[in-house]
This record gives sequence, C-alpha cells and structure tokens, in this order.
Amino acid sequence: MTSASIKPSSGPARRTVVTAAGVAGLAVALTACGGSDDGGSSESVSAGSASSGGTSGGGSEGASSGGTGGGDNAAGGGALTTTADIPEGGGKVFGSEKVVVVQPSAGTYKAYSAVCTHAGCGVKSVADGIINCPCHNSNFSIEDGSVKSGPATKPLPEVKITVSGDSISLA
Repeated sequence: MTSASIKPSSGPARRTVVTAAGVAGLAVALTACGGSDDGGSSESVSAGSASSGGTSGGGSEGASSGGTGGGDNAAGGGALTTTADIPEGGGKVFGSEKVVVVQPSAGTYKAYSAVCTHAGCGVKSVADGIINCPCHNSNFSIEDGSVKSGPATKPLPEVKITVSGDSISLA
C-alpha cells in the first residue's frame, strides 16, 4: 500500500452547503406564510337560499354604529357599495378596503375587518351566514364577527359603516 497525500476537496465546505440549504428552506417557509393581497377584488356570495326580491329600499335602519374598527381599514368617505349588492344572509368582501359588508337579516347591515385574526390572511367569501378565510379555514359569524370554527380564536373587529338610502359607506 502506498501512502498518498490527502488533499482537501476543491468544492464548498459541508458547513457552507448545510447553511445555504437552511437559509433556502427558511425563505420558502416565510414565503408560504405570507398572505396574498388581492388588490381591488371583491367577492359576493349569497346565502344558500337568498332571493333577490324587494329588499333594496329603505335599508338605513340597520346601520352599524360601533365597536372597535380594524385600524388599517380605509378612511370613510365615498360610497362603498349599495344595499342591493349585499344579499340577505350573505355579504361581499372588499379586498382593497380590507372590509367585508354583510346583511345578517333583512335591512340590517354590518361590516367587519376582512383580515383574519388568526394569521392576517384576507377573508375571501361569505356564504350561509359565515365569513370564510381560506388560509387555515377559520370561519366567522356574520351576526357578530365571532369565531365559528378555528384556528382563529378572536372575532373579526367590527368596522363602522353608514347606510343612507341605498348607499353603504365607511364611517
């Protein structure tokens, strides 16, 4: 047997490769945790058997008046939508304003932050009296924003709106 001299390899050191793999894995994990911002999209979904008949007039009786609003929502001002656009038992998500407007019962309109209290994802739909977050399947009641199923543990914050005639605006 001959004795050959041992030369270090010319490639990167094992420590460098392991560190790079760890950093890459962390970057992927952080990217996957980030929420998507739909910009100006909005989605409207009615209750399972909601009809479109005759509730668009005189809808100011149920205007939301209080609660602590989500601080990152757009300031009040121009009309957000009309009462005819919000189905009874359903609602509509306004992604760019980060608000969801709902009509739990005929003529009663409420609004909540459209940012899920679990991981900050945007809620995407309203159906059958439930506001749905697709990120981890948290569900919230349109009656009061309370958690119907988790992993979220805190309710959606109420957002102040005003209803004037058939126009709904952020307060």
